[in-house]
Amino acid sequence: MARSTNVLLACVAMLAAMLLAVVMTPHKLMARTHDVFDIEKHLPTQFGDWKPVEGLNVIAPAPPDSLERELYNQEASRGFVDPDGNTVMLMVAYGESQSDRLQLHHPEVCYTAQGFRVSATSSGRLAYSSSAPQLKVTRLIATREDRIEPITYWMRIGYDNSNSNWARQALKLQYGLRGWIPDGALFRVSTIGVPPGESFKIQDKFIHDLLNSVDPDTREFMVGDPGRALL
Repeated sequence: MARSTNVLLACVAMLAAMLLAVVMTPHKLMARTHDVFDIEKHLPTQFGDWKPVEGLNVIAPAPPDSLERELYNQEASRGFVDPDGNTVMLMVAYGESQSDRLQLHHPEVCYTAQGFRVSATSSGRLAYSSSAPQLKVTRLIATREDRIEPITYWMRIGYDNSNSNWARQALKLQYGLRGWIPDGALFRVSTIGVPPGESFKIQDKFIHDLLNSVDPDTREFMVGDPGRALL
């Protein structure tokens, strides 16, 4: 009798665990709560003193297969040049369901997979507006033969600005506990042919000018909404 009771209790516990897992699994896509954001349409081709440059060799992960393309929604790249002849490359990658392909766009992963050595990685903050929190960014240097490419990048996860994979995973958990699957975007800015110290100053100015040139909806897509951020 006792053995039958234990078996029954074990079955009930397993069923309860399964039901709890279903209940706790997020099902609501944050991306479906608003209109689809068209990166190509909203990302400027020129702004301020920055003019377009065509034909740049922008580093990107291998093309997605059909499943990845279904889960991973948009990618866009731009080249810009300032009046002093400094060229900046911008890569934007977006996924409405935070698929693993966004991780492939992290420079530490993307560049290493293509034969670059990644070094001098550091976290920082960039002030682009007196009325907004500083932007959390990551800086690093990618090197392959004679190509030296200083890089600044950041992520937007849901309403939050993030600059590390640890924070990205923490945010996925935080949103998941609220029943949401956050969308996410990664923004990468890089330069070639300029020493790292000067490159990062150029990149800071580029990011500052870019974020202050776009409309509020585009800026929110790029940096999140501090009023609704979780972290």
